[in-house]
Amino acid sequence: MTVIADTPAMARAAHDCSTQPRHPRPDGQDRYTISEVVACSGLTAHTLRWYERIGLMPHVDRSHTGQRRFSNKDLDWLAFVGKLRLTGMPVADMVRYAELVREGAHTFEARQELLEQTRRDVIARMAELQDTLAVLDYKIDFYADARVASERS
Repeated sequence: MTVIADTPAMARAAHDCSTQPRHPRPDGQDRYTISEVVACSGLTAHTLRWYERIGLMPHVDRSHTGQRRFSNKDLDWLAFVGKLRLTGMPVADMVRYAELVREGAHTFEARQELLEQTRRDVIARMAELQDTLAVLDYKIDFYADARVASERS
């Protein structure tokens, strides 16, 4: 199997260990079917197959009957991809990032640049959302004040 997680720290950051066990099974006993991964990840089987087809997932091991068998490292990677999706990173950039990880350590700089750009995009979106929230708060206060004024009349 191709390992795609950058580091154990990345895996820990991608998975919130404080609220749930890191993995359903310990390493060495981590042979999950696609339906088990669907249940613990919230992704659909179709999405998991698509991720594999487009190169966003590494090669997933297969059983002797050809069924996919996911590992804890695969779960870590899926958790990280979920975080990237939440940032709004385009799928093409996520696939590019996965390709860079598979290419090895000599791509650290390119990976860092891709993540730094994504971080800048997230910060810009957060600022836009803060501005939007301020407008909503203003309107909510306006209507609350208008309602109170109309009740006094």
